[in-house]
Amino acid sequence: MTQYAVRHITVYEYGGEVAHSHHLLHLTPREFEYQRCLAHSLILDPKPSSARQDRDAFGNAIARLEYDRSHDHLSVTAEMRVEVLPRCVGSLEGSESWERVRERLRYHALAPRPADLEACRFRMRSRHVPLKDEAEDYARGCLTAGRPIAAAAHALTRQIYRDFDYVPGATTNRTSITDVLASRKGVCQDFAHLMIGCLRASGLAARYVSGYIRTMPDKEPETLVGGDASHAWVSVYCPPLGWVDFDPTNDCVVGEDHVTLAWGRDFGDVSPLRGMIVGGGRHKLAVDVAVRRIG
Repeated sequence: MTQYAVRHITVYEYGGEVAHSHHLLHLTPREFEYQRCLAHSLILDPKPSSARQDRDAFGNAIARLEYDRSHDHLSVTAEMRVEVLPRCVGSLEGSESWERVRERLRYHALAPRPADLEACRFRMRSRHVPLKDEAEDYARGCLTAGRPIAAAAHALTRQIYRDFDYVPGATTNRTSITDVLASRKGVCQDFAHLMIGCLRASGLAARYVSGYIRTMPDKEPETLVGGDASHAWVSVYCPPLGWVDFDPTNDCVVGEDHVTLAWGRDFGDVSPLRGMIVGGGRHKLAVDVAVRRIG
């Protein structure tokens, strides 16, 4: 097991006074079989008029903030200590064929398995992941006849890593997967959306995972892409192995190098901080993330 200390700072400098605002935060590490949240705190400036902890539709911990008095900035600092456990998913070749999984996820009049029913939530199109023929075509060489779904997903991970360039600033959160396919460049969010789109267009279930990835010191020979920022990857439904996570930005199966914040259908479900403001004019945004291994 590995422990990390993470600090995530978000600062908005508004161009004028904000009279009223609401914010939704996904900045609490998710607790599940491979991860434990040992400590967590939020430092807010200014202090909100009201704040409450909640759960979203996907079981992620969230914080809801409301400001009912004027302010010209917002600073949110999330500090957390997380323990990440080894993932013993077994051989990728031991999963069912992708065709069989696709059939399991189709509608049946008989009562479906609970795990299949849950997976169906991540099979349909979503705001940032439309179902496009181009995405299905791109994945066709990985989804060969009878191939185990986890092995096929791993092949797709490698294909995206090989075919696309990591170029910060080349895209925005409004860039479509069709545009990413055409330009062959983007960032982790784009590669995750593209991989999810490929799998869903093929009738499979995949969810978007937000979090962090370890930052290597400069003296280390290999630095993982996506450090010092929020990171994103893909979780694929691979019975009987369950959900298996793949990182197309770094061409790897996710393990102890990744810290999970939340998962949903796409980025829109798990944005670290989003909200609605009244007033404020144009604003500047600064984000700083530090991930430090402590054990």
